[in-house]
Amino acid sequence: MTIRGPSVPTLPLLRSFIATLLGTLMLATALMTEPAQATPKATEFTLANGMKVVVVEDHRAPVVTHMVWYRVGAADEPPGVSGIAHFLEHLMFKSTDTIPNGEFSKIVSRLGGQDNAFTGQDVTAYFQRIAKDRLPTVMAMEADRMVNLRLEEKEVLTERNVILEERRSRTENNPSALLGEQMDAMLYLSHPYGLPVIGWEHEMAALSREDAMAFYKRFYAPNNAILVVTGDVFPDEVRKLAEATYGKVPANPDVKMRGRPMEPPHRAARRIELKDPRAGRPSFHRSYYAPSYVTAEPGEAEALDLLMKVVASGSTSRIYRSLVVADKLAASTGGWYSGSARDSGKITVYAVPVDGVSLAAVEAGIDKVLDTVRREGITAAELERAKKSYLAEYVYESDNQASLARRYGWSLTVGRTVKDIEEWPDRIAKVTLEDVQKAAAKHLDIRRSVTGTLIPEKPDDPTAAAAAPANSAPVPAARAGGRT
Repeated sequence: MTIRGPSVPTLPLLRSFIATLLGTLMLATALMTEPAQATPKATEFTLANGMKVVVVEDHRAPVVTHMVWYRVGAADEPPGVSGIAHFLEHLMFKSTDTIPNGEFSKIVSRLGGQDNAFTGQDVTAYFQRIAKDRLPTVMAMEADRMVNLRLEEKEVLTERNVILEERRSRTENNPSALLGEQMDAMLYLSHPYGLPVIGWEHEMAALSREDAMAFYKRFYAPNNAILVVTGDVFPDEVRKLAEATYGKVPANPDVKMRGRPMEPPHRAARRIELKDPRAGRPSFHRSYYAPSYVTAEPGEAEALDLLMKVVASGSTSRIYRSLVVADKLAASTGGWYSGSARDSGKITVYAVPVDGVSLAAVEAGIDKVLDTVRREGITAAELERAKKSYLAEYVYESDNQASLARRYGWSLTVGRTVKDIEEWPDRIAKVTLEDVQKAAAKHLDIRRSVTGTLIPEKPDDPTAAAAAPANSAPVPAARAGGRT
């Protein structure tokens, strides 16, 4: 074979390139076959006041990620005050006896770091990424606001306007988000996961200082929190710092552990249709009620993860190849398994039809794929590809301090253990074809589902549709917040 052209490498360079490529491929293969040995290990201990501490070392740079996780989220809100968990997250950046209003983030910034927070159905988390030598300062600040939050009425009213505007911009102006919110409300018959994390607008508008302080005093305490520190630290030095800061905060014996309604059996499929002039294109959506990693049978959640990677994730998935490539029914498709919640999980699929194709045709196409998987399972090649993809993601995410802190913090807060987290690659590797087919047959059950359609509707006012962005892809509703 003759190769011509000015950009062709010389033979020695070509040999070097091939050797490097082979080395990279061998490393990737090694990481995928022995993922548990390629990732950091955590050290955990508990302070005298009940606060759990997890340390993951990474000494490549003098930087740390510091996260405090509270075992409370939107699913723990009292009736009538939806959104209070997220609202309190915002208010935590106001004042304490020692930190003036609005100064928390400014202090972190002056120290050369970044900070933020977020709220989910089960968790509320606050984090800073900071130089190692500034860690004592942010730990002291975080311990301070754990018990010394001071709210003035003016601060509360101003921040309430902020969260209302957040809801308007992220939900009210997004037809797909509105549909997702309505579908969740229909999917959960009893459980509070049916309430939006950000809250219902009419209840958010009435949230008060008293509501926030009651929620704060009920759930914010060291014995209801987990500290995760990743980066250039050693466990002994974190223990010393934690005892000097968080350790001085007394446990609150009145912290009420969460009790939630149990979801009853789902016996009938539900459907919902949302017409909105701002929807750019019609779209099909379906959610199935499923177990989470906490509530699933051993190996079941891992099988669901792999199932949905094969069925709905990316351009090699069953649904994409069938509806987009082969039958030309859809312009885009997708889906996933969400198993990170405490009480239950969810399977989601969606598709946007091409022009001239009905939503009914798209739904029939998706049902055909899902029915085939329920009856026949997936192939060995598909399972192996999905495993390699997930295990590679696990290894690559382990290279990021923030991802590690989030991995441990979220999982521990919803009730999993360090062992669960670190043995996940091994459990993924052990999933069989039979495990996947069993999970598909059990959980792709139309009686446990809500099907939603988003349909563009001709507006009465032609300017109405132009005023909002067109959006047909589903919006995951796992969390709210991230202060801006």
